[in-house]
Amino acid sequence: MHTLFGEFALLLAISAAAGAMSLWLRQPVLIAYIVVGIAAGPAVLGLVTAHEQLDLLAQVGVAMLLFLVGIKLDLQHVRHIGPVALATGIGQLAFTIILGFALLLLMDRPVLEALYVAVALTFSSTIIIVKLLSDKREMDSLHGRIAVGFLIVQDLAVVLAMMGMSALRMSDDASTLSVLGSLAWRMVAAAALLYVAMRHVLPPLVRWMARSQELLLIFAVAWGTSLAALGEWAGFSKEAGAFLAGFSLASTAYRDAISARLSGLRDFLLLFFFLDLGAKLDMSQLGSEVGPAAVLSLFVLIGNPLIVMAIMGYMGYRRRTGLLAGLTVAQISEFSIVFVAMGITLGHVGPSALGLTTLVGLVTITASTYMILYSQPLYQRLSPWLRIFERQTPHREAIAGQSEQGIQEAPDVLVFGLGRYGGRLAQGLRRAGVRVMGVDFDPERARQLDRHGLPTRFGDGMDADFLETLPLRQARWVVSTLPEVEANAILLAALKAHHFEGHCIMVSREQGDEARLRAMGAQTVLNPVRDAVDNAIEQLTALVTEGRR
Repeated sequence: MHTLFGEFALLLAISAAAGAMSLWLRQPVLIAYIVVGIAAGPAVLGLVTAHEQLDLLAQVGVAMLLFLVGIKLDLQHVRHIGPVALATGIGQLAFTIILGFALLLLMDRPVLEALYVAVALTFSSTIIIVKLLSDKREMDSLHGRIAVGFLIVQDLAVVLAMMGMSALRMSDDASTLSVLGSLAWRMVAAAALLYVAMRHVLPPLVRWMARSQELLLIFAVAWGTSLAALGEWAGFSKEAGAFLAGFSLASTAYRDAISARLSGLRDFLLLFFFLDLGAKLDMSQLGSEVGPAAVLSLFVLIGNPLIVMAIMGYMGYRRRTGLLAGLTVAQISEFSIVFVAMGITLGHVGPSALGLTTLVGLVTITASTYMILYSQPLYQRLSPWLRIFERQTPHREAIAGQSEQGIQEAPDVLVFGLGRYGGRLAQGLRRAGVRVMGVDFDPERARQLDRHGLPTRFGDGMDADFLETLPLRQARWVVSTLPEVEANAILLAALKAHHFEGHCIMVSREQGDEARLRAMGAQTVLNPVRDAVDNAIEQLTALVTEGRR
């Protein structure tokens, strides 16, 4: 196949086969795609020749991913997580640069090379992390929103670092000041234009476009890619522009419809990002850098999460929130490799620095993917040793305002997880006269539902100490809508340890999970899709039968 179309068809076929194999082996699919990119790239088989076309599709996929992140962001959440995201992002950048620089100097690296690689170690992959959080349905969780917040801070730091590299070409201080001044006025101009668009332009425009679902999809893609291109032209980045494009539509009534229609397109285009990432990795310099790369990989995998946990613990967050957010910075980004490559172009560092950064990227991206996917069991094992990262009273996650009625009333049902499904379920039971209490790990969600009349407790259902504070002896049923099987397994084990004698009801979202949950001790397993279809069949059957009469 010597045509571009044939090459893309071959890549898609190989990716589909590798993805199916990874699912069979219960391995992360994105790792399989990166491996396919490496195998098909110039380092191994050399199947990829359409680098420009692959890179273009990858860039559009990244733009769509960041657009969807922005469209799901709520201004209320921004106000809540803004301070911690800024403090954690800046703190992690500073500590990683300082400690990484010192570590590289101890390895006898040249000063400028040590500085470049230390800065590269601070950048985490927003694309990979957001994809993993989306797959785990944790984008709307407290740690997910905080993680996205400080990843955006990191993306802004990437822009500043790139501009700083350009300023290093000049010898006078005035050039650096002019670069910073130019960046400042462009940020102010972008904020002003975005405010005007959100207030006066976009609402009527989106209403008009929404008359046709196909036109709404085209408009969303056009708006996201246009602002991504504008962001790059203005000296920011495509990612920042795409994120702001989504954020500008977050307050419209059509954001859920846009998000639903773009999800499939995003997943398809992101395949090319991972293929392109694997194909671009330079494997020629890896052999001589194994030892230093192992040390730096351990620093990134362990040191970066510890830095985040220390900062968040000091700010009043619980150790579980700190660990789950900290794991998202346990890898370096594709921008880290681009950053060091630019240093080679400028003559600041040699090819060995790029080989070292590439190897650290391969190790940390692979290892952190597994750490994030299995974060719940990891927390369960490490929890006793993580108490040093938690204040005696984690005031940022203090129990959300509980109503006196909710405290005095002994519930019949405890509902763990108050997302869209769990919250509606708990409120429906409440309206039906059932004495119910909700439990959620998101303080904002707990406070909101409590204000709407649902007695709600804020806390971690997998924390044995927290479970002791719940009225388990009075409750006859426990319902868990937690999204992960591992999280439900930990909750079931904790309930068993507390001698809960009631009925455990779990919610299953994936095929095959129902049998696992029953084996773990769940007496009843609900499936939202199956149950909704069964209910629809029952209602339609009744209507058809009545119509025949």
